[in-house]
Amino acid sequence: MTTPNLTATPVETDLTAEISAVASGLAGMLWLLGAAVFGLLAIYFIGFDQGAVSVFGADTHVHEFVHDARHFLGFPCH
Repeated sequence: MTTPNLTATPVETDLTAEISAVASGLAGMLWLLGAAVFGLLAIYFIGFDQGAVSVFGADTHVHEFVHDARHFLGFPCH
């Protein structure tokens, strides 16, 4: 009885490395996209949400929650 050959061929090794590189690149792009969306939302809520033109209508809870951060970062709000 012979034992099976469990070593990978060079073609399989190259393909595995290529798939791993593509998966790593996609994961990096997803992290970058998530960080960009989070950053844009943070800039909107801290810098531009005044309550009157808020995404949530005329509710000023978000405005009041980030009020001090807005002044600290130099955004006018009065």
